[in-house]
Amino acid sequence: MRLLARREHSAQELRYKLGTRGYAAPVVDRVIAVLREENSLSDCRYAENYATSRYTRGFGPVRIEAELRERGVSADLIDEALSDPDLDWYGCACRQRRKRFGSGMPADFPERARQMRFLQQRGFDGAQIRAALAGETETAD
Repeated sequence: MRLLARREHSAQELRYKLGTRGYAAPVVDRVIAVLREENSLSDCRYAENYATSRYTRGFGPVRIEAELRERGVSADLIDEALSDPDLDWYGCACRQRRKRFGSGMPADFPERARQMRFLQQRGFDGAQIRAALAGETETAD
């Protein structure tokens, strides 16, 4: 319970942490099952909180998806967390580009490529990167 009191954990993270502290696998499985029944442990809630937290720190959906997958969250829960309408991925990509490189657009191809690599490393997809480099803040959906 002390681990969950600090922050949300995925079931896989909690299983790993309890295992490294010497608890037997059957005991850990029972504890996780009880915590899920009590709704003290929820991969859905974890994915939503994690996605929002990383979005706030300027990371894109591609990177967040990979990080959640590493933490054992199912693809359905990841898709649900990343499709939250409050998360404006295009706007986030624009903000990160402006924060790092200023408001001016890249003058030449090497600078454009450098900015594209930066945004790609942050986890934005091609459409979001193109929008950020075009100075757009919203999609044409």
